[in-house]
Amino acid sequence: QVQLVESGGGSVQAGDSLRLSCAASGFTFDYYAIGWFRQAPGKEREGLLCITTINSNTVYAASVKGRFTLSRDNAKNMASLQMNSLKPDDTAKYYCAAPHSRVCNANWYAYDFRGQGTQVTVSS
Repeated sequence: QVQLVESGGGSVQAGDSLRLSCAASGFTFDYYAIGWFRQAPGKEREGLLCITTINSNTVYAASVKGRFTLSRDNAKNMASLQMNSLKPDDTAKYYCAAPHSRVCNANWYAYDFRGQGTQVTVSS
């Protein structure tokens, strides 16, 4: 059974940092890229970053460039999203996902495996 489980969300103050984790099981993790998305209430889901199987990062959202970084540990079947200098506009539910590919994609619908999300709330 394929599973992606996000953790590490919470409520923080503006300027704080959070590290989200994505634990994968049920598929060969190191064969697939991993992407992170977020969705705020009343807004469309937004592609943030993606990391390929060889640890090449692609940033899709200009709003997080320089603040968010993505890493993966293939031995542990884990991916991590480090979020620094958080802003109230970063408040959203954050999702990790895996496309059926080694190649990154900004389109949510290109991702076959998706987690349930973890909530991040940033107050000013």
